[in-house]
Amino acid sequence: MSDEREKLEQQMEKDARRLEKAERERPTLLAQTAYIGVLGLVFVLPVVAGAYLGRWIDSLFEGYSVRWTLSLLFLGIVIGAFNVYHLIRERE
Repeated sequence: MSDEREKLEQQMEKDARRLEKAERERPTLLAQTAYIGVLGLVFVLPVVAGAYLGRWIDSLFEGYSVRWTLSLLFLGIVIGAFNVYHLIRERE
């Protein structure tokens, strides 16, 4: 009986330490807001850069074409999503 009680006490102490540690390390609202901002930035920058670069390349050729704009816009979305994925995985 005392062996079970001792195991229970040890488990409760371990859980209490884990909860205290989680409470101390909990990110603040400002830190969470900054993280969301960085996620948005690493997604939007490649998209905007791809759109501008594609539009510039399209303007170099005669006639109306959005071939490069759409292609590089899509590539920017893929790169932005890849950046967000890696940033989230790195934080975990």
